[in-house]
Amino acid sequence: MIPPNHPRYRSLLERERLVEGFREGYVVPQGLIAQGRGECFDYLLGEETQQFALEAITAAAAALLLAKHPVISVNGNVAALTPREVVELSEAVPALIEVNLFYRSREREEKIAEVLKRHGAKSVLGVGDDASCTIPELFSERRRVSCEGIYKADVVLVPLEDGDRTQALRRLGKTVIAIDLNPLSRTAQAASITIVDNITRAMPRLIDAVRRMKNASREELENVLKNYDNKRVLASALLHISKRIEELAKNIRES
Repeated sequence: MIPPNHPRYRSLLERERLVEGFREGYVVPQGLIAQGRGECFDYLLGEETQQFALEAITAAAAALLLAKHPVISVNGNVAALTPREVVELSEAVPALIEVNLFYRSREREEKIAEVLKRHGAKSVLGVGDDASCTIPELFSERRRVSCEGIYKADVVLVPLEDGDRTQALRRLGKTVIAIDLNPLSRTAQAASITIVDNITRAMPRLIDAVRRMKNASREELENVLKNYDNKRVLASALLHISKRIEELAKNIRES
């Protein structure tokens, strides 16, 4: 039992969800390592959703609402951390849901689809023979995608992604929305829109933004994207981290 007043309560809960997913066989050991790396950057960000993340969330909502064929890509960590939010977002947009894995196996695909369906998903693409199309110039198992999902998509949300596929999807002309705590990662750098935030904080806010902007005109949504600059957002994230480190160092010196 984790006491609710524990200073690391939220973080420890997230770890437990991932460990449970690992025990159930749909989170891989490498996913646990990735979570630890992300936590490091969350400390540096202050474990709060910052203004630059909110700006990216607004742009992401606009891109999803303008899309003709939006798809949410789900791996093991996403299924462990935010399965209900994935389904809520897919219904709010609406968007398709697709399983896509670096360490792919039929068993993992089916277990992730089962987790999503337990949380209300009516359809999950990318399982078994459905992943029959391939992304050119990508050589990992992530090249395999659903012909009716990511392959056909114009906008793809790729939470907790690897950089190779983000770059490959951009080369295909797709708008790629990333959720990544590390503003220096290849994923963050290559994405069209990067939400530098913890997925467990970002997804509920993205759902709220989609619902809030649902009735906006096409012109209003297009203006949001026209005024969005992902490089500026990434720079803001790095400046925030730098300033925070300086403040922490000062506090330690003066304590």
